[in-house]
Amino acid sequence: MKFFQISLFFFLFSACVESGKGMRQPDFIKGVYGNPAALWDKGYNFQSLGMNAVFVRSGSLTPEFVERSRREQVKIFVEFPVLNGKEYLTRHPEAWPITEKGERAVPADWFMGICPTDSGFKNERFNALSQLLTAFKVEGVFLDYFHWHAQFETPHPILPETCFCERCIGLFEKFGAVNVPSGKTSIRAQWILQYAEPAWRRWRGTVLTDWAIEAKALIKSFNTDLLMGIYHCGWFPADHDSALYKNLGIDLPALASVADVLSPMLFHQMKARPVSWVRDYMKWLGKQDWATGSSAPKFWPIVQGHNNPGKVSSADFKKVLEFGALYPSTGVMPFSAESIAGDTAKMKVLKGFY
Repeated sequence: MKFFQISLFFFLFSACVESGKGMRQPDFIKGVYGNPAALWDKGYNFQSLGMNAVFVRSGSLTPEFVERSRREQVKIFVEFPVLNGKEYLTRHPEAWPITEKGERAVPADWFMGICPTDSGFKNERFNALSQLLTAFKVEGVFLDYFHWHAQFETPHPILPETCFCERCIGLFEKFGAVNVPSGKTSIRAQWILQYAEPAWRRWRGTVLTDWAIEAKALIKSFNTDLLMGIYHCGWFPADHDSALYKNLGIDLPALASVADVLSPMLFHQMKARPVSWVRDYMKWLGKQDWATGSSAPKFWPIVQGHNNPGKVSSADFKKVLEFGALYPSTGVMPFSAESIAGDTAKMKVLKGFY
């Protein structure tokens, strides 16, 4: 009888973990991303929805928001845009990302990235981060727009080769212990991609990892208990000819060794993926050595509730929440608060799930 009871327990436990329902940790993060005040505007209360966290854009963070969130007993995590350079480039064109043709990169749809090795830009962003953490008491900071210039929130991603400015080529030469032939930028870029591509890709990954290391040190200098998270593209490594690593410069194992939390952006409909893609990604993630074990970061996926393109049904919204909660997830959040606040069916799903 005892053997039967034990076997039944493990069967039910496995079923719960597989479905993403029940058996979750008491501290499982149940949040929303965007401007959660949109939920208040519709008459909702965070506690009554079962939420225990909010992920708020830095531009939406106010003393009033913090005060009411504290009353409703939710943790506050603030999104901090990192490598979105559109405004900075109007004042500092020397920071413009340069393509392999030796030309300024054009905007990738609505996004305009920047050369991440520009020290002036990095100093400005870190000063802004310091000001944010001085002004507001939060539980953590999530880095966003954390990639080299590109656009991935679309079925047909825009993946330029950058950055081949003189500064980047010089830094790469030191990193790879190589001498890139002199000449026109296009010729130098062609040589790098033909004769030194593996080292070039590694160097680009270290540039972003160094950003993460420095950002974490700054965040922890305010409070060692603060968490640093990173929102990142949720592609599989081989997708789009390995563009996650090759073009975006995202080295997930390296970032996993730095970040406290990784939040894959699993926007299925934006990327013309089936709902099951969210489940498949989480299953893949749970098999990676760097994603499991005592030294692994936490994983809090962000899933799509936003109606673009087309409409995300309430049934599909429920599924992506469930799939986003699968192992190794210890939290989940939908994008975005504004888009689901006015949708009664989705709000019913959110409350029921949380």
